Amino acid sequence: MGKKKRRKGADANTIVQNKKARHDYFIEDSLEAGLALDGWEVKSLREGRAQLREAYVVLKDGEAWLIGAHITPLVSASTHVATDPTRSRKLLLHREQIDRLIGAVERRGFTVVPTRMYWSRGRAKLAIGLAKGKRKQDKRATEKDRDWQRQKQRVLKER
Repeated sequence: MGKKKRRKGADANTIVQNKKARHDYFIEDSLEAGLALDGWEVKSLREGRAQLREAYVVLKDGEAWLIGAHITPLVSASTHVATDPTRSRKLLLHREQIDRLIGAVERRGFTVVPTRMYWSRGRAKLAIGLAKGKRKQDKRATEKDRDWQRQKQRVLKER
């Protein structure tokens, strides 16, 4: 078998991004969290078989849980292991970080959303963001600004 092609640039370690989170929320702050995974899940992540589109983070009993993230099991996964692609996965955070998240969610009305999953020194990490929801007009304004930036770049490129 041939060697795998390596991705170049800053996204070389990225497994999956949640682009919908940036569309639906203003991300105020970001944290890095570890994930408690099974062996078959790590193998699937190495193949890039993950999805964060409908995932969210729940804080309960002083712990953070990732719910709704879909990790597709490999066909070659072990037969004696029962695989559940959408099981709840525990997030590994320091106590101070969890307390800060709980305070922001309960007192200031923030939501905790997963934004990106990536590799850091051989371990799967999840970037989570403290987010406030966008209204429809905010989404339109963001889209308008993005279109204007594109047009501006085209005009500058032509000259």
